[in-house]
Amino acid sequence: MKQFLLAAAMLTTVSLTAQVRMPQPSTLQTISQDFGLGKVELSYSRPNLKNRKAFGKQSLLAPVGEVWRTGANNATTLNFTDQVIINGVNIPAGKYGLLSIPEEKTFTIILTKDLNVTSPAAYKKENDVVRVDVPVMKMKDNMETFTMQFANVQYESMELHIMWDKNAVSLPITTQIKDRIKADMDKAMAGDKPPFSAAASFYHEWMKDYPKALEYITKAIDANKKAFWLYLTKARIQKDMGDKVGAKASAEACIELAKEAKNDDYVRMSNELIKSL
Repeated sequence: MKQFLLAAAMLTTVSLTAQVRMPQPSTLQTISQDFGLGKVELSYSRPNLKNRKAFGKQSLLAPVGEVWRTGANNATTLNFTDQVIINGVNIPAGKYGLLSIPEEKTFTIILTKDLNVTSPAAYKKENDVVRVDVPVMKMKDNMETFTMQFANVQYESMELHIMWDKNAVSLPITTQIKDRIKADMDKAMAGDKPPFSAAASFYHEWMKDYPKALEYITKAIDANKKAFWLYLTKARIQKDMGDKVGAKASAEACIELAKEAKNDDYVRMSNELIKSL
């Protein structure tokens, strides 16, 4: 009877233990960033220093001169839904492993076809897609938790920042989409309902063709004279053309219509533009 009760108690303990959920010491983070005409998704685990040194010859976390998974637990991955460019190499859409080789003054960042490299022994150089040497920058404050983030995101460029301890590196990522957008825009403009507002913004911001941008925004306003936001776009184009008088008049028109629509944001932005003239 005692043996039966002991066995039952042990089974109960095992059952309760199996139901307990514990967090991973190195938490998983997945970041999705819109970029160009696609998205970039980064998945990695974030170890903590816990009074240890991240980079060094004797480091237990990321020793210099050795291939590092650039995180913890599973392999770190980058998934691109559209083509990007890294270090002059065209990277097709797809999922890749992200590795690095830390050194005191530089990091070698590696994009690999292998999605399962979690130790230096598992790394195969023949699977490299691109390798980039980037300088190490020293941060003023200590970064306890290993951190990666996308920064300085522009239409055709951004950076992947890698930070831990007092070390930071930046991987430039670019794309080329202007010609693709122009081809799509030209096709749309030849259609029955030309997108004049979108075309104006494209030729203003991307092509820097201010006369064409002004032509298209004027047509957009002619089709919708109460669209206060279009007048602000026109004011910005006129400002870049050096037409301060025209820019002020367009901004004032925006203010009048935005007040009627009770849109304080456009009133504020138009007043700011007038002050900048």
